[in-house]
Amino acid sequence: MKPFEPEIIAFCCEYCSYAAADLAGSMRLSYPANVKIVKVPCTGRFDIIHALKALEAGADGVFAFGCLEGNCHFEVGNLRAKKRIGYLRCVLDECGIGGERVGMYNMSSAMGTQFAQAAREITEKVRALGPNPVKAARPVNRKPDAKGPGDSATSSTSRLG
Repeated sequence: MKPFEPEIIAFCCEYCSYAAADLAGSMRLSYPANVKIVKVPCTGRFDIIHALKALEAGADGVFAFGCLEGNCHFEVGNLRAKKRIGYLRCVLDECGIGGERVGMYNMSSAMGTQFAQAAREITEKVRALGPNPVKAARPVNRKPDAKGPGDSATSSTSRLG
């Protein structure tokens, strides 16, 4: 059996953390390939629904990477994201998924080394947590039903008469 490799979604702000990830690549720093980057204009644009949809789709961890606190290009976007991440952690703890699967990092565009280190850190953290419980509970070979709700021979209208 192959070892568990987590799938991690990283929402990176365009101005700082995405540039830091780009710098890490330009510097040829290695970080896990299972960290998938989604560029957003600002982490203030990050919403809880984005993380929930990613977790529902099978991601094992979701992290936001924003500008350094006090240096957001949109003034307080990163502070809004930090607040949302805190709330999301509480919600995931209450649901039994685990709030440790989400988090936030702040960095400037010149922090390529720190981005690579953070990517390694979150990968190890999520690997230790194990697979996303939502993904583990999903049937493996589930095929969507091609028929609509009223197309089935056992629909309520056909049973009635």
